[in-house]
Amino acid sequence: MSSKLLVIIATGENEKALTGLMYASRTLTEGWMDKVKVIFFGPSERLLVEDERIAQAAKKIGSIEKPIACKFISDRDGITEKIEDCGVKVDYVGTIISELIKDGYVPMVF
Repeated sequence: MSSKLLVIIATGENEKALTGLMYASRTLTEGWMDKVKVIFFGPSERLLVEDERIAQAAKKIGSIEKPIACKFISDRDGITEKIEDCGVKVDYVGTIISELIKDGYVPMVF
């Protein structure tokens, strides 16, 4: 049986976001799950461009599995280019999240 994890970083609190990113990173590097996807959604997108620790954690994850951020939110907030500079793909995530869950990914939301 395949184990698939979807880590959604949605919080505006940096410590909570770092906890989720740490778990995602360790899961990727240690192989705790077969597949791991990371999505930044909502307030976490601003954290990504304003908090260097969050940006570094995203870049570390991106060296293994490129994270995705919500294009609707990033365009609305005028930070799309800054998010892309962090090595994070920007796309509309509603459908992506839904499809990953249908495909058996278990969501963890931080």
